[in-house]
Amino acid sequence: MNVAVLLSGGLDSTTALHWAKQHHTVTCALAFNYGSNHAAHELACASWQARQLGIPYREIDITTISRHLSSALLSGADAIPTGDYATDNMTQTVVPFRNGIFLAIAAGIAESNGAEGIVIAAHSGDHAIYPDCREDFMQAMASAIRLGTYAGLDILRPFIHASKADIVRAGADLHVDFAHTYSCYCGRDRHCGLCGTCRERKEAFRSAGIPDPTDYEA
Repeated sequence: MNVAVLLSGGLDSTTALHWAKQHHTVTCALAFNYGSNHAAHELACASWQARQLGIPYREIDITTISRHLSSALLSGADAIPTGDYATDNMTQTVVPFRNGIFLAIAAGIAESNGAEGIVIAAHSGDHAIYPDCREDFMQAMASAIRLGTYAGLDILRPFIHASKADIVRAGADLHVDFAHTYSCYCGRDRHCGLCGTCRERKEAFRSAGIPDPTDYEA
């Protein structure tokens, strides 16, 4: 199947890109600049990963949209909560309907590039916190995109029932260079090691039993 892959430059989407490369023909990797604190570092990793695999990279600037959205991710590093990856902390980092916005735009680009499906790296660890990562949302969005495109585009979600540790193991099997992925919501040159997503990243590598190559401040 010809597919487009949503690629943020983070651990999950990078593993999804490698998975797609192994199982499908990837027409393009789509990265969105939505003005997040960590956009520069994350998108640099996304571009690097696509180049390594010889996959066409498309970066879509939607900062004009994100200016109208409210989220700690869009408000500067000082707004990012520290502490565990838990609902009370991480709901502050929700960008309203982010995956819905990404998928809607991606559908048009994917169909224009001859794709039959879109790969997204939503996983089980995000379900409780991010409503647009849950399977019922994905099923509804997949139905809308299938009905709204001549190609009948599908949404492929290989990790929807997987944990973050499962994704780390899958990435290790696919020889993903995790050192060229970025997760920190604070957007510093080095991962802070304290925000919820840094803590989740650390725990995923520990649980998976895979060495963590990430350079953390703490």
